[in-house]
Amino acid sequence: MAMGAPMVTIIRTPMGQMITLMTMGTLTITDITTMNTDAGLVLHQLFSPSFPTGAFAWSHGLETAVETGHVTDARSLRAWLETVLWHGSGWSDAVLLSLAARGWGAEGLSELALALSPSAERRAETAQQGRAFAATVSALWQIEIPAAPYPVAAGLVTRALELPLEETLRIFLLAVASNLVSAGVRLVPLGQTDGQKVLCLLRPLCGDLAAKALEATDDDIGGFAPLVDIASQRHDMLYSRLFRS
Repeated sequence: MAMGAPMVTIIRTPMGQMITLMTMGTLTITDITTMNTDAGLVLHQLFSPSFPTGAFAWSHGLETAVETGHVTDARSLRAWLETVLWHGSGWSDAVLLSLAARGWGAEGLSELALALSPSAERRAETAQQGRAFAATVSALWQIEIPAAPYPVAAGLVTRALELPLEETLRIFLLAVASNLVSAGVRLVPLGQTDGQKVLCLLRPLCGDLAAKALEATDDDIGGFAPLVDIASQRHDMLYSRLFRS
């Protein structure tokens, strides 16, 4: 066989599935569309820090909150993130995801998601993360997921892969909280253990919001978190910045 030519092998899993392996040198490419058997594992992959959405680059205005002294320790970080989740984009994004997963029009939801962004940086955050999320899922599962703001793209993927909606919402919200806790650990700064304590305290709220968003409608979208919105708007005026929002 010529150097670099692929070798195709078909194997049968213990569950009786046929999986195609294409080996090129030391790289094995698996037809993963046949391996969507564990929804929990799929969800953890989709919303893990390793999934290439660039979530680590955005602080959601938290960098401004640290700079202005609103967030100075683990207690104030928890309070700030509770506001983000319950009264800010956490809740609205959960509802947008739920609606998209339940078949509401993606175009209208996308327009609403962008309109809800309180600043140019937040608009870029949701648009770019959603674009990256949709493109990666489309390439991995070989399905057509249109570019959309992040929560809408996540809802479309949930529907396309037939993933359990409430579990998706729970893991999505926890992933949002995890990314912001990670930013807080670096910005405040906090120890890793304190960061994990904050995340533990946010878990029940993620579960409650997921349950509420499960059957929410577009009338339920929205909140009131002016300090969070102002922090996002003022972020691009900081003298130095580690994050893009």
